[in-house]
Amino acid sequence: MTPETFHALLAEDFKDKMELFPRATRRDFMKRLGGGIFVFVALGELVALAQDASQERAVRGRAATDFNAFLRIAENGRITLFTGKICMGQGPVTSLPQELADELDAPLSSIDIVMGDTDLCPHDGGTWGSETTRAFGQTLRAAGAEAKAVLLDLAAEALKVPKAQLVAQDGVIFDSQKKENRVTYGQLAKGQTIARHVDGKAALKTPADFKLIGKSQLRRDALEKITGAAKYSGDIRLPGMLYAAVLRPPAHGATLKSVNTDECKKIPGVQVVHDGDFVATLHELPDVAQDALEKVKAEFGPSSSTLDNSNIFPHILESVPQSRSLAKGGDLEAGKKLADKTFEKTYLNNYVAHAPMETHTGLAQIEGDKITVWASVQAPFGLQGEVARAVGFPQNNVRIITPYVGGAFGGKARNLQALDAARLAKITGKPVHVMASREDEFHFDTFRPAATVQISSGVDASGNIVFWDYNVVAAGERGAAHFYSIPNHRTASGNAQHPFDTGAWRAPGNSTNTFARESQMDIMAAAAGIDPVEFRLKNLTNPKLIGVLKACAERFGWTPAKAPSKRGFGIALGADAGTFAGVIAEVAVDAKKGAVQVKRVVCFQDMGIVVNPEGARQQMEGCIIMGLGYSLTEEIRFKNGKILDTNFDTYEIPRFSWIPKIESGFIDSTSAPQGGGEPAVILMGAVLANAVFDATGARFLELPMTPERIKAALQKV
Repeated sequence: MTPETFHALLAEDFKDKMELFPRATRRDFMKRLGGGIFVFVALGELVALAQDASQERAVRGRAATDFNAFLRIAENGRITLFTGKICMGQGPVTSLPQELADELDAPLSSIDIVMGDTDLCPHDGGTWGSETTRAFGQTLRAAGAEAKAVLLDLAAEALKVPKAQLVAQDGVIFDSQKKENRVTYGQLAKGQTIARHVDGKAALKTPADFKLIGKSQLRRDALEKITGAAKYSGDIRLPGMLYAAVLRPPAHGATLKSVNTDECKKIPGVQVVHDGDFVATLHELPDVAQDALEKVKAEFGPSSSTLDNSNIFPHILESVPQSRSLAKGGDLEAGKKLADKTFEKTYLNNYVAHAPMETHTGLAQIEGDKITVWASVQAPFGLQGEVARAVGFPQNNVRIITPYVGGAFGGKARNLQALDAARLAKITGKPVHVMASREDEFHFDTFRPAATVQISSGVDASGNIVFWDYNVVAAGERGAAHFYSIPNHRTASGNAQHPFDTGAWRAPGNSTNTFARESQMDIMAAAAGIDPVEFRLKNLTNPKLIGVLKACAERFGWTPAKAPSKRGFGIALGADAGTFAGVIAEVAVDAKKGAVQVKRVVCFQDMGIVVNPEGARQQMEGCIIMGLGYSLTEEIRFKNGKILDTNFDTYEIPRFSWIPKIESGFIDSTSAPQGGGEPAVILMGAVLANAVFDATGARFLELPMTPERIKAALQKV
């Protein structure tokens, strides 16, 4: 097959989409796009609009200092929303236009969205931490309110009526006393270039005035994705592009000692790049590039690591010099004297991969003194700086375009393939495409870290928690703080050294911390002889957590019983990204196979105003399904720096046959929207461990609960 035939079969011309928004610096942004009404936001304005201290820190750490357009109203009535956020499947491609359309009183169908293009979009932070809605959404609404205020001013002048007499509706402004006296948004923008900066003074709508926010909307990317029309980085083709296969070490810490590329150079059309430890083979066809790489004779020195799954947890504890105190209150020693029963447990979780459907991919093209990179990445502006440093270009000469991203879960903050593509494009002078194989994806993943949590706690004779001493090592602080009413407590956290890179994994650290905390709660409830729901209510004062707990119990049809009740019921509570969540699950355990069947899951969230209920529900369901994996099977095996699980034949993720009946709901709220992309996933390890205990009497302190671990534990019951 010729390269021409290959491209004709596998690709559509992507250049037309590129030319819709030609390269533009921020200074000539308006000139390139033509007339219209533009609303801009700068760093100081973003800080002023931040809802809390955490959002302000996020803005200061990530936002650009120059002015960037958030939206443009064109003379044809189309409204374009620009954001540095990207869509990796969680739905902002729908919910963000929904927020803007509501605040602008414009038809949702009139809103276009451009995401993750560093030449066109504002630097409003990477896509992580469930910040898109809770942090950026407020700023976006302010930009919409600012734009509507400008439109009303223009309409008052055009229609010759007082502004207070005007009504904005569906992209039209009309005189409330003479409705035929009207003007469209496009007509107001025609022939003008008007720029405004958000100052936060334009009034935002109250929930009572919402027309779109809070109403379920179908995802606008659904048709593209189910028909295969959606473009990801791996789908983009450029004239003359080369596919690259890059030599990778067999283990973390292995060093390249020698390399011979003579054999692969004999293959017609193959280009070889050998720059220090960087070796790549390139060709117009990807399989030829890969075949050539396999003919490279490379010798690697072994990794110095002696760690594996059997000794990683002692290593983690030994590598921590000292834990850092996060919070404390009361007197632990006094609390211990009040305890009728005390409990000391150590919880473990193993390394977990991100395993996205789409592997990391990058395509780079250099034209003159500028480079464009299409990449599956969570932080386009972060990659922009990395590419600039890698190829020696000024940062303003680097453009990152982020098409759809096929899953990330925190794992696409790393940009190895995109950087390789940029480096090779500079060396070869041609567009270069680099896609990670599934083996590469596993080997170079920034895994959820293996971690330990040590908890010492106690209850008095009445079932009140009287002390709580908590120390998490290697997972991180997110979710470590308890939310129960405990008079004497201490929470500490320590870092550890790992044999390979680790990083953010959907609500980083919180699934580990929630597993430990909520398991310990069940252990104390069982020892106190109190139903696990009643035990939590007895030790809770937070109204939001009480609300989600009661909502879950009511929907589930919970009847009190001391665990283990043999019913296979489990419960867990947690908080993440400003959202409070509760879950109850029902499981059945096959003792012979060591298999857990999750039959039913009920989950409620208190997440403020729910922008798109159907989208939020999909996120909850996705979290619950993904949580089955890290709870039951997902575990990276490794030895001496070598990753032993490099594909789905040994690394088992949830299957369709695993999916339980899922019931989800939201607590009504008029408070600001909070994060919905991660809260439910943090609960699954704890709720399933508690449910398995309730079914069998076997308590699991390590995740995942593999069949082997389940069978071994049941033999001891």
